[in-house]
Amino acid sequence: MSPRVLLFTGKGGVGKTTVAAATATLAASRGLKTLVISTDTAHSLADALAVQPGEIAPGLRLHQVDTQKSLEEHWGELQDYARGVLGELGLDQITAEEITVLPGAEEVIALLELREHARSGGWDVIVVDCAPTAETLRLLALPEALDWHVSRLLPVGRRIMKVISPFMRSVAHVSAPGDDVVSAGERLHRGLMEIRELLTGPGASVRLVLTPESVVLAEARRTLTSLNLYGYRVDAVIANRVFPAGDADEWRAQWVRAQARLLAEAEESFAPLPIHVVPYLPSEPVGADALTALGESLYGESDPFAPPAVEAPLVLTADELSLALPGATKGEVDLARKRDELIVTAGPYRRIIALPAALARRKIGAAALQDGFLKVRFVSEANPTQRTEWTTDGGGRPRSE
Repeated sequence: MSPRVLLFTGKGGVGKTTVAAATATLAASRGLKTLVISTDTAHSLADALAVQPGEIAPGLRLHQVDTQKSLEEHWGELQDYARGVLGELGLDQITAEEITVLPGAEEVIALLELREHARSGGWDVIVVDCAPTAETLRLLALPEALDWHVSRLLPVGRRIMKVISPFMRSVAHVSAPGDDVVSAGERLHRGLMEIRELLTGPGASVRLVLTPESVVLAEARRTLTSLNLYGYRVDAVIANRVFPAGDADEWRAQWVRAQARLLAEAEESFAPLPIHVVPYLPSEPVGADALTALGESLYGESDPFAPPAVEAPLVLTADELSLALPGATKGEVDLARKRDELIVTAGPYRRIIALPAALARRKIGAAALQDGFLKVRFVSEANPTQRTEWTTDGGGRPRSE
């Protein structure tokens, strides 16, 4: 049985690590075998829990990524080849070692290790403390983006390598990658696609953490749209550091009024998602007991570990594609068709959706962004080589650009 996977993200400084830790300790207190892991390189989970990584309470384990060890395990062949080429070009061993530690590798490794833990069958709940929203969106978009490139380039690359390998040694004086290196790349690609399948599956969801501030709320709205664009379910919003209304002096009363207005905006923006409120506490909750109490207060009577009640953002039928894009406006969404692919852009983010054969043979009949859903209707047969740009026009019909 697959574990329940909960990912927490939000703008930096909103308290997502504390909320993630409170959720994990609450799960363990209810008898669920729980793993808490971070993709944030800041590694503040151990500070919130006031422990060292490892078994920190009955049924609760904190895992911290060992970057160097995992690099060698997951893409040692790729690193060895890159170091060898840099050495052949004259770089010393230390410089070559530093260059071959890829930017963002630690976050990717955390996801690969998450996959291993999920496949082990040893956990009921896995809580993931993600990096701030921009980094998380780039990380969660990586598997599908890499799949698009690898699926097209790798088969061609293998054939090209067989032809140019002799020339690389004689002309460029560097070694060509062998089959072991290419196979390591393929394994990494498969691993990332398995991660995507896990995190977009019915047992995983994202929870957005925010504070009732205008800038934070605006970013959370954009994050919800972007996560849906990439196919990730968001099943709850957590409003942190909310001032209690009672016995407030004038200074705090102003904050209470401002926060109440922003919380009302949040309820309207994120409906029908539940919004769980965390009051502004008199002191920072540190340690398992304080965090468990916070988790109890945070979720109340709801079951935070039940399967997500929201549908998958992307739904395909025999003649229609429906993609949830809550919060997106008509001017932010662009639609392009290229052969058997649909290219959807929402704000600064873009997703390339490979259409199934039944839809790839058809052309777009109409496209509209209505009630938070982009709906694309396909009709008759399409010319498989044509490329047509579309945007939604508010009347439910696509127009050519």
